[in-house]
Amino acid sequence: MNNSISLIGMAGAGKSSIGKELAKRLNFHFVDSDSIIEKKYGKSLQDILSQNGNKKFKEIEEGALLSVEFKQIVLATGGSAVFCDGAMEHIKENSMVIYLEVPYEDISARISDFSERGLLKRSDQTIQEAYKEREGLYQKYANYIVQNKGEIDSCLNKILRLIKF
Repeated sequence: MNNSISLIGMAGAGKSSIGKELAKRLNFHFVDSDSIIEKKYGKSLQDILSQNGNKKFKEIEEGALLSVEFKQIVLATGGSAVFCDGAMEHIKENSMVIYLEVPYEDISARISDFSERGLLKRSDQTIQEAYKEREGLYQKYANYIVQNKGEIDSCLNKILRLIKF
């Protein structure tokens, strides 16, 4: 492991907010895989998803994740990163993976409109069904599971106690 941390979890779990602050405290670089994709394509995630479809979006996301160099970074992954097996293996080999677990009720309260989030799901699937589908994958790939109930400092302190760099 190259002393890096990757945060996984549902859209609205706090990966970017927690990741930025965690990187600051550890003096690491912060990397947001969603931002990598948006910069490369010059479009929002939702536009990329709408124009390319789920399959191509997964390929784009996997490529972005595989391009990450793990050298003292905190990586905030996209919520659908767990659908990219090769990328998740790359992430697990090169970083400590922390699942920011947030109850569905809190996610739905934090994000009132998922239509602009670039949320990868089947057209016949509700947000709650997508949440349930991903939950097991987040648990599968996580080295640690940390509850994030909204208090950034509380969540950060839990993560900092786990880190032994």
